[in-house]
Amino acid sequence: MTIKIAFASHDRQQVNQHFGVAETLVFYEVAANHVQLVEVVEFTTARMDGNEDKLATKIALLEGCAAVYCQAIGGSAIQQLLAHHIQPIKVENNKPIKELLEELQYHLRSDNPPAWLSKYFKRQALTDRFATMAAEGWQE
Repeated sequence: MTIKIAFASHDRQQVNQHFGVAETLVFYEVAANHVQLVEVVEFTTARMDGNEDKLATKIALLEGCAAVYCQAIGGSAIQQLLAHHIQPIKVENNKPIKELLEELQYHLRSDNPPAWLSKYFKRQALTDRFATMAAEGWQE
């Protein structure tokens, strides 16, 4: 299974930004034996200053992500992310993205992944099941 993950990082190498004011989000697709950089989204200061919808914009960009790693995050952002089934993960400042990707790959191969990843897998399985039923013409 492949999952999409985002990192709040100004240098694209380390997690070193607060989610709400992150200048850059770096997106990867991660599988047990493969990692691929998918996209880098940069936010200009003009787009963030005084923009009350900056959280909504970032959360919309995270559509399809299982999690977002950040150095810090506010309570409102946590609630909004969880409502969209995106797990916020706070890590120590300057944690290397490469290490986090390797750790995530380990969990993808593991029989005992963290709770947030297990929930993501269950939600995906349910979504896939309903999609299959709809394609087969299932009706109530």
